[in-house]
Amino acid sequence: MRRRVWLIIALAGVLCICLGIARGEVSVVFMKAINICLECIGVG
Repeated sequence: MRRRVWLIIALAGVLCICLGIARGEVSVVFMKAINICLECIGVG
């Protein structure tokens, strides 16, 4: 039973990642990550 729950959660995570990639959200996430890193370092 516990293994099934883990498998369902893992598959849901993979599905969400695939949906995000299909919607083109990868570039949005990278831009936010770059902005956060530049703010922390103090360059931007």
